[in-house]
Amino acid sequence: MKERSTSGFLFPAIGIFVGLPLLLWALGDFPRRTVLKEALSLLFILAYFLMLVQFYLARGGRLLLTMPKMSTILKYHKAIGYIFASILLAHPFLIVIPRYYEAGTTPMEAFITIITTFESSGVVIGIIAWFLMLALGITSLTRNRLPMKYRTWKTVHCIMSVLFIASGTWHAVDLGRHTNLPMSICMILLALGGVVLLLKTYFHDSSIREGHTS
Repeated sequence: MKERSTSGFLFPAIGIFVGLPLLLWALGDFPRRTVLKEALSLLFILAYFLMLVQFYLARGGRLLLTMPKMSTILKYHKAIGYIFASILLAHPFLIVIPRYYEAGTTPMEAFITIITTFESSGVVIGIIAWFLMLALGITSLTRNRLPMKYRTWKTVHCIMSVLFIASGTWHAVDLGRHTNLPMSICMILLALGGVVLLLKTYFHDSSIREGHTS
C-alpha cells in the first residue's frame, strides 16, 4: 500500500489547530495587554489546541485528515504530547510571571490566591485537569514499568485522556481571557470531535480483539 505523504497531514492540521485559533484571537475584540501577557496567552491557547491534535492522531483521524504511516504518527504523538503537556503543566506558574514587573501582589501571592480560590468552579476544574495531565504524562513515560497489561494501560489512558480534555476545555472556556463565543465554540467542537474519534477507535479495536478471541 502506498504511504501517504506527511504534508497531507501537516498542512490541514496546522491550518485547523494553529491557524484557526490565531485567526479567532486576531479577530476577537479583546482588551490588549502587555506583550508578555499576550505572548503567554497565545502560548497557552496554542498548547491547548495542539493537545487536541492528540485525539485526531488516532486511527479515527484518518477519516478527516490524510495521515502518514503509523510510525510517523507515533512520533508526532509523542513529540506534541511531551512538549505541549509540559507547557500546560507550567501554566499555573507561568501566568504569574508578569507580576514580577508589576507593583502590588507578588508572584507567589498571586499563585497561592489562584490555586486556593475553591469557590470558582473554573479553578477547581483546572486543578483537576492539571493532575489528570500529570498522571497521563507519568503513566506514558513509565508504561513499560507499570504492573498492568498494555490493554489495561490503554483503557486507563483513554479514560484519563477524555476526562482531561473535558475538564481542560471547561477550564479554558470558563476562565480563558480570550474565550469569547467563537473561540469557545471552536474549542468545544474540536474537543467533542476528538473524543468521539478516540472512543470510536478504542471500541473498534476492542471489538476486533474480541472477534479474534471468540
